[in-house]
Amino acid sequence: MTMQKGAFMRGIDKMIIKEIPVPEIGKKEVLVSLEYVGICGSDVHYFHNGCCGSYKVDLSEDYMLGHECAGTIVKVGEEVEKLKVGDRVALEPGITCGECEQCKSGHYNLCPDVVFLATPPVQGCNEEYIAFPENMCFKLPYNVSTKEGALIEPLSVGFYASEQGGVKTGDTVVILGSGCIGLVTLLACKAHGAGKIIVADLVEARLQKALEIGATEVINSGKEDALKKIEELTNGRGADVVFETAGSPVTIAQTPFIVRRGGVITLVGISAKEEINYNFAQIMDKEATIKSVFRYRNIYPKAIAAVSGGAINVKGIVTHEFDLDHIQEAYDEAVNNKTDLVKAVIKVK
Repeated sequence: MTMQKGAFMRGIDKMIIKEIPVPEIGKKEVLVSLEYVGICGSDVHYFHNGCCGSYKVDLSEDYMLGHECAGTIVKVGEEVEKLKVGDRVALEPGITCGECEQCKSGHYNLCPDVVFLATPPVQGCNEEYIAFPENMCFKLPYNVSTKEGALIEPLSVGFYASEQGGVKTGDTVVILGSGCIGLVTLLACKAHGAGKIIVADLVEARLQKALEIGATEVINSGKEDALKKIEELTNGRGADVVFETAGSPVTIAQTPFIVRRGGVITLVGISAKEEINYNFAQIMDKEATIKSVFRYRNIYPKAIAAVSGGAINVKGIVTHEFDLDHIQEAYDEAVNNKTDLVKAVIKVK
């Protein structure tokens, strides 16, 4: 039996490396030698808190995190038709049933029976090799690296958020939160033609990264009144589209005061609280539309094409890189370094 290295969380705040078998592939699967795996905010929540939203890790067993990944195919199943050994691919981490109402209507991100990497109890991909269905592996063009390939997953969230918000050329956009998802939403809005992109956050390093990749204005909401500043920057009109990407009850509650009359609010961040006070009188008075985002659907090919064509420079969001043997340090940094770390990736090979 061929063995590989895999990284697992063992209880809260602890990572271990174990030798585990390289998986066998099915007839319609490929074996991917993983090269990069991103660290998502959800991974950090599971690692540090044991849960993310309503999803909880069974802490009595070792659990593998990681769902943002890309690598090179080293073996193909006998019924694989479109991919071959040597192809570099990005993996869309959700395997859906294909039979339910949501799948058949094209809303497969809402499939109740989805098997999604690193969403308990499904194990993730912090390992050297993974067997995966051919139809969820997307070939990377020659000019897209596997590091960029691993970032297609979070980029797809931002891309889908931008589509949900209906961002159009020249729109004024406000993004609350400039962590990874806030930044990929920024990149997607820019690619969709937004004219003014205002980003608010508490962390200066994240705001500087937002400016670096295309924000028009940034607001440190710990130092100034964000609502007042947004009103000033939009000349009292408000934003065409407001994105909440932090999952904070405070920023979620701010959204109806920021959106313009007739505008759109798009909720992207997942809040830990089940109930949040919200001013629906503002929504009714403005006839604003509220949209929400759960992962993404039918986005990977478009996101890869946008990176390949130069419309989006996704690798610009990465601030830290670690190898698999130092994954404990990587997650410690993701938990503790809110000042400098924006996006970390694991270089598997």
